[in-house]
Amino acid sequence: MPARAEDQAADAFIKQLSSEMLSSIKTDHSSQVGNVPAIIALVNARLMPSVNFKRMTSSAAGPAWRQMTPEQQKRLQEEFKILLVRTYAGALSQVSDVTIAVKPLRAAPGDKELVVRTEVKGQGDPIQLDYRLEKTAGEGGGWKIYNLNIMGVWLVETYRSQF
Repeated sequence: MPARAEDQAADAFIKQLSSEMLSSIKTDHSSQVGNVPAIIALVNARLMPSVNFKRMTSSAAGPAWRQMTPEQQKRLQEEFKILLVRTYAGALSQVSDVTIAVKPLRAAPGDKELVVRTEVKGQGDPIQLDYRLEKTAGEGGGWKIYNLNIMGVWLVETYRSQF
């Protein structure tokens, strides 16, 4: 049985999450042929429970977040999740025979926020994919992703300019 997120080092957590995603794609024929709805279902089931959408969305919205009603915040969070799922699923639909290398972690014991750097290697040039993580407590706690860096571009900062 895999270790729970709260019991793992952040780099081990990302390595396990990445391995599970790639393994699922490789064993599911519909995912292998680029079936985006199947990949969206996979992303929702495997990746999304490990994402802190409230933090990700509020960071992307910046000061505008505090001006929103709770209902507006909830709706924006739902829409941002859909955007993230489709973006990630679209990238995964292009996956064929790739490996993910987790780079050495630069963190002190007890750090509650850190960056795990990875490199996706396939047929072309390697792709930088980094994760900003936070350690959360309580039920469902553990490491949660709150930002992604794809080839040098942080997702949250990219969308912040739109608010």
